[in-house]
Amino acid sequence: MRQPDREEGAGRAAATAVADSHEALPPTSPGQKPSTPVPSPSSSTPSAGAAKPKASATTPAARSSATPRTAPATTSLAGRIRPKVTYQGVATVYQAGVGDGACSYGPSSDMMIAAMNTTDYETSRACGAYVLVRAANGASVTVRITNECPLPCAPGQLDLSEQAFAKLAPTSTGRIAITWRLLSPEMSGTISIRYKSGSSPYWCGIQAIGHRNPLARLEVRTGGGWRQLARTGYNYFLSPDGGGCGGAIRLTDIYGERLTIDGIALRPEVVQPTRVQFARH
Repeated sequence: MRQPDREEGAGRAAATAVADSHEALPPTSPGQKPSTPVPSPSSSTPSAGAAKPKASATTPAARSSATPRTAPATTSLAGRIRPKVTYQGVATVYQAGVGDGACSYGPSSDMMIAAMNTTDYETSRACGAYVLVRAANGASVTVRITNECPLPCAPGQLDLSEQAFAKLAPTSTGRIAITWRLLSPEMSGTISIRYKSGSSPYWCGIQAIGHRNPLARLEVRTGGGWRQLARTGYNYFLSPDGGGCGGAIRLTDIYGERLTIDGIALRPEVVQPTRVQFARH
């Protein structure tokens, strides 16, 4: 029988373009820095979309505990997009519709969103990242990455929603030079967990939503200990044999901070809030 994890590309459609404990991790090798983008010939580039998730109910917050900890400044599990690095690129503009995209978050109530070029999207590692974008005229906007911008989007390129692009320049401009950098923003919300449709004790996909910092790892507790799950391009972490499905979940951000969450029921397509959030950097 075909498993849901075989359907990574299903449901994607191009958008229309317009002119509970915290633990320290040992340091890892830094990721490769993005190269300066080469402008593409078009003034704007379509971004990949994802099928809309069904409307999800929410449940009471899962059990979790937290002990404050500051990760060493040298600790980084980041990939191509790294903290304290300013990137050069171009911003294009696209019609984001309801704000859904390749990250599979679903409709967005905040349209300050963007699609990351495929290279820097890095198999959805960029999903949920907050990015400060600056134009040459001094205007700036903070956007959340919810989508992927396929080729010919170049490394360093961001495809902004019309609402976000308008904060920098008239949307009729279509394409402008920018710089951008990763943020660890102030926010009051906590992280939520969602199991993918089709999840069961024999196969499951798990997604974290609303994290302050980009995720580096998602692990589940099994009889043999913690097991790191592989991440898909549509931003779910998969347990192909069901190991750990419905059990404790451990999240690690790019700064090395770990959060352990208990009490998440195996209920597909239900957004289940927790009481934890990554620290601000």
